[in-house]
Amino acid sequence: MRIFLLLIGIISLVSGVNFIYDARPIVKKYFSFGDKNEATLGLKILGFLLTMLGTIIIYFIY
Repeated sequence: MRIFLLLIGIISLVSGVNFIYDARPIVKKYFSFGDKNEATLGLKILGFLLTMLGTIIIYFIY
């Protein structure tokens, strides 16, 4: 159970950081609507929340 939660935390942390740094290329590749700045902001907020979730999970595991 502990290893499973650690794995979930690491995956969440890595994907959150990836969303933060690569938000604009991800939005350009997968979305085709006009206002890309709002979608980029939303993806960065999602990445921040995933990063915080992964960090909290890893912190409470160890």
